Amino acid sequence: MKTIKLGQSGLEASQIALGIMRMGSLSVADATKVIETTYNAGVNFYDAADIYLNGKSEKTFGEALKQASFSRDDIYIQSKGGIVLDPSRSNGDLVFGQRYDFSKQHLLEAVDGILQRLDIDYLDSFLLHRPDALMEPEEIADAFNELQASGKVRHFGVSNFNGSQIDVLQSYLNQKLIVDQLQFGVMHTGMVDSGIHVNMTDADSVDHDSGLLEYLRFHKMNIQAWSPYQYGMFEGAFIDNPKFPELNAKLQEVADKYNVTKNAIATAWITRMPQNIQVLLGSMNPKHLQESIAGADVQLDKQEWYDIYFAAGHTLP
Repeated sequence: MKTIKLGQSGLEASQIALGIMRMGSLSVADATKVIETTYNAGVNFYDAADIYLNGKSEKTFGEALKQASFSRDDIYIQSKGGIVLDPSRSNGDLVFGQRYDFSKQHLLEAVDGILQRLDIDYLDSFLLHRPDALMEPEEIADAFNELQASGKVRHFGVSNFNGSQIDVLQSYLNQKLIVDQLQFGVMHTGMVDSGIHVNMTDADSVDHDSGLLEYLRFHKMNIQAWSPYQYGMFEGAFIDNPKFPELNAKLQEVADKYNVTKNAIATAWITRMPQNIQVLLGSMNPKHLQESIAGADVQLDKQEWYDIYFAAGHTLP
């Protein structure tokens, strides 16, 4: 398993990580099997959030970790906070975030809750989970200072922030932000498309992401790619999806060459990029996880990368 340095933190993390959003739906025995499978394949980084199944995923992970053959100090554990859920106001719709809250009090309480559910003493990293339009950087800075001084959090980052938001926040912080967690994959390539279509007037030239690929590379921050196999935020996976026959045919062709699966090639497409992107897997199926993790050992050549990009429906000027 290839390892990468996360920001300027000194953390040497596996390029493939496991996101535990769905882990709360598993038994502790099944969750233990999942984390054992990933750890034995070289994964040493696990990503959580306080809202994942209303905290149940963190609790299940913590219980599984006690049953695992490795210890807490053998891995990196990250979680996220700042989204406030209120099921009573959902009107039956998906409850993902009724509002955001980056106040000092909420962030301190969020970390305490995370540590309690995980049953651990510290987080290796804590991320702000989506931008809060009402954030006060001074409060966030105070919270981060207190969390770091108490030993509860060692490093910090953000999720789904643009470069300007990062600049404003970073200017108040004593700590260097190390990662920005963003959706990215062969069917979610806006950050790539706008860079390729510079000085064009077609749809792909529209920059929705404020030049994040270049910004984060310049500022020595890593992208953590969430939902790498999705073609939308919640629409579903593109692998083996009949909506994308050309892409799946190309993935299979390249997979046959390297004797791996299409999942592995979709992983390798991301890790081929020079930004040292960390891929967050979300499956709770040990077999699927092993297939996807295998992509970390595949080095696509440049033409293969572009062939897959074309097969996904993207173009060059």
